[in-house]
Amino acid sequence: MRILLVSPESKVWNSRAHLHNGLGYLAGSLLANGYHDSTLYDGAVEHESVAEVLDRAIAEKRPYDVVGISAPTVLIENAWAAAREAKARDATTILGGPHLTLQPDESMQRAEVDLVVRGEGEDALVEILHALESGNRGAFRKILGLSWKDDSGKVMHNLDRPLRADLDNIPLPAYHLFKIERYTNLNPLTDGLDPHARAYTIVTSRGCPYKCTYCSKPITGDTWRPRSVENVIKEWRMLVHDFHATEIGLTDDIWNLNLARAKDLCRALIAEKLNTVPWVTIHGMKVNHTDLELFQLMKAAGCKRVGFGVENGDEEILKRVIRKAQTLDMVRAAFKNAKAAGLQTMGFFIFGMPHETEATMEKTIRFALELDPDLAHFMIAAPYPGTELWTRPNWSSASGVRRIAAFTCAPRALRAACSCRTRGATCPSARATFRA
Repeated sequence: MRILLVSPESKVWNSRAHLHNGLGYLAGSLLANGYHDSTLYDGAVEHESVAEVLDRAIAEKRPYDVVGISAPTVLIENAWAAAREAKARDATTILGGPHLTLQPDESMQRAEVDLVVRGEGEDALVEILHALESGNRGAFRKILGLSWKDDSGKVMHNLDRPLRADLDNIPLPAYHLFKIERYTNLNPLTDGLDPHARAYTIVTSRGCPYKCTYCSKPITGDTWRPRSVENVIKEWRMLVHDFHATEIGLTDDIWNLNLARAKDLCRALIAEKLNTVPWVTIHGMKVNHTDLELFQLMKAAGCKRVGFGVENGDEEILKRVIRKAQTLDMVRAAFKNAKAAGLQTMGFFIFGMPHETEATMEKTIRFALELDPDLAHFMIAAPYPGTELWTRPNWSSASGVRRIAAFTCAPRALRAACSCRTRGATCPSARATFRA
């Protein structure tokens, strides 16, 4: 059985800074279970379309039997387009990912979609392939987290699959299947573009117990599940020694929830002499789970840049609207300690939350300038499925997804302006940037 795992071509981002770790985990599970004829297609870096890849496989008399497609909300229409190409060539189509977990019916009503996996997909995908190989569609009934169609075409939703408690037993990502030379370094804006970068990402935990109103965690869930430090070090060592990584990015939702574990991981990186390859936190760290010692250990362990989810400069919006469970003083302390340890800093900010006004946005701009991060990343609030914002009036309609996609598909010039340096900026110049 030949399998193609697809992350569709993006019409939203003109490039992706880091590889698709989720596809790597799926491929790793397939290889560990004997499905060695598995290939990755990441539309962000491929030079061929999905249709061209499928046609070439047919011409070589090695067609793909199964095409699995993963996509977030803003790429769901791209995922459907890829599914149409696969279905037209007689492949079984399986869709999964955050959007599919929250809105399975939307895709299951489409002729080009055979199956939808809700939640974590490593085990479910292997079970689906076993069922397809046996020719026993009845086995679909027993696969947790699967949405499928019975012989009459009726859509069936099986019970949800429980989250994996022991992440150490999940096979490591199949990094060798990525065209790593086509990816950029993790942040060219601050570091300059490195044409020779070998930038990898790593996930040391899944889930987040916090319930920020703009955030959705349909795959990883509300329960924080860490990998053991030993298991993380095993993968880190592989990236450094076997794959010759030049940079590593942590992509956890919240890697530092357990402060003691975060420090232990840093100590292990130092002890194993893995601190020669620089690493960064790609997502925002929680400021209320940090202290000066953590940042000092991170610096000694090879970390060069930390990001923080600041979100807003208005205390009331932070507390009552976003429900971030942090204060502005906590943010100030985290930035101060990170800088004292010699780390670069990055701040994530959001404009347009409910009850936002010009005055509160002014506070956010002023707060960003006060914090003075090396990089400030400003985003516009969008009510994605699964968030509390999504439940507000007029965002659960059938056209909601299209409005989100249109809202998020900013021109390249606008997206470039959303990430900027604050060093030397003034409040009037910052305001001008966002009004331009």
